[in-house]
Amino acid sequence: MISILRRLCRPLQSRKVRVALATVLAAYLAEYGLQLSEEMILTIIGVGVSLILGIAHEDAGKRSSGPPR
Repeated sequence: MISILRRLCRPLQSRKVRVALATVLAAYLAEYGLQLSEEMILTIIGVGVSLILGIAHEDAGKRSSGPPR
């Protein structure tokens, strides 16, 4: 049982997954609970996508941080 729980929680170690979940949760809350405008929802999603792309760019830089050839 514990191994199943660990397997389910393993993706949460990734910053990209956590940002994606927070972005989707914020967008759903804005759509159904907070009564925000469509522009605000798109802003929330845009910021989330930007963060995910920034993290991916940072991760790619870590792998290629050796001396240039």
